[in-house]
Amino acid sequence: QVQLVESGGGLVQAGGSLRLSCAASGRIFSNDIMGWFRQAPGKGREFVARISWSGGSIAYTEFVKGRFTISRDNAKNTVYLQMNSLKPEDTAVYYCAAATSLLAGWSNWGQGTQVTVSS
Repeated sequence: QVQLVESGGGLVQAGGSLRLSCAASGRIFSNDIMGWFRQAPGKGREFVARISWSGGSIAYTEFVKGRFTISRDNAKNTVYLQMNSLKPEDTAVYYCAAATSLLAGWSNWGQGTQVTVSS
């Protein structure tokens, strides 16, 4: 099991930036694929970005490409989501997740951190 704790959420004006962090503990973190998801009020949870254990493979949803950047520091057991040019539609609870492989699925989740973007 990997325990995940997100931080860095908050209230920001449209066009602003936030950096989310996800600290991992437990099973070896550096072997995992790490991802960020979000859930807006009244909507289902959606994929935002993922990064492979080496950082060599990264994917984003089309809605955040060019604005968000995912990265990881395996020495610190932490994954980050830098969010720039935020829009009101980015308002959601953001969750960090871990997977041993995409085939195995996202098996570990954090508790989430709220991001609110005002217009």
